[in-house]
Amino acid sequence: MTSAQHFRIGQIVPSSNITMETEVPAIFRAREQVLPERFTFHSSRMRMKKVTKEELEKMDDDSLRCALELSDAKVDVMGYACLVAIMSMGLGYHRESESRLGNVSADNDAVCPIVTSAGALVDGLKILRAKRIALLAPYMKPLTSLVVQYIENEGIEVVDSISLEIADNLEVGSQDPFAPVEITKQLKTDNVDVVVASACVQMPSLPSIQPIEDRLGIPVISSSVATAYKMMKALNIKAEVPGYGSLLSGKY
Repeated sequence: MTSAQHFRIGQIVPSSNITMETEVPAIFRAREQVLPERFTFHSSRMRMKKVTKEELEKMDDDSLRCALELSDAKVDVMGYACLVAIMSMGLGYHRESESRLGNVSADNDAVCPIVTSAGALVDGLKILRAKRIALLAPYMKPLTSLVVQYIENEGIEVVDSISLEIADNLEVGSQDPFAPVEITKQLKTDNVDVVVASACVQMPSLPSIQPIEDRLGIPVISSSVATAYKMMKALNIKAEVPGYGSLLSGKY
C-alpha cells in the first residue's frame, strides 16, 4: 500500500459513464470528514454508448486492458464499475471477472483486491441479510430481467422491479439523482427486506438513499454504495459514512 493512511482507488469505467467517478469519490470524501484515511481516484475507460447486450459483451473484453493500465498505477483496490455488463455475461460471472482482472494485475506485479459492482451489490444484500428485495433500474426490460435473474440465482428473491427503459447510457447518467425518492414510491415494498434505489452504477441516486430509507424504515442501497462499501472492506478500513444508508452505517 502507498501508506497506512493514503489509498489509491482504481475504477474500470464505461466510456459513457459519468456517475461512478462522481458518486464513489463523494462517498469516500464524506468518509474523510469522520475518519483519518485519505484517498485519490484513478480510472481507465472501456468503450460503450448504448446499454445493449451486444455492446456490453464487447466492452467487457476491454476490461482486461483497463486492469493492466490501472495496475501500472499500483492502485490499492480496483473496481469494475458496470453492474449490468457483468450480469449480462451469465449467472455468477462476477466471480470469473474478478479472477481474470486479478490475474492481469498480479501478472503486472501489482496484486490488489478486485471489486465488481455486480458482486458488491450481491454481497451487500447478503450482508444486510436480504431475502426479499425490490429494485429500480434504468434499463430496458430485457436487461432488467437479466439483473433480476442474476440476483435471484444468488438466493435473493426480487419481489418487484421498475425499469425506466433508457437505452442511451449518457442519458441514464443525466437523470436527476433525487428522482428515485419519488419513483421508488411505486415499488411494492410490503415484506421486503431491502430496496435497491439504483441497480445501475450509471443512474445517479446517492442523495436519495437516506431519504428513501428514512421513509420506508428498512435498509436502502445502490450499486455505488455497495461498491464503495466493498472497496472499504477490501482495504481493511471501517465502512462508515454518515448519511448514505444502513450498509455504510458502520454496523457491518
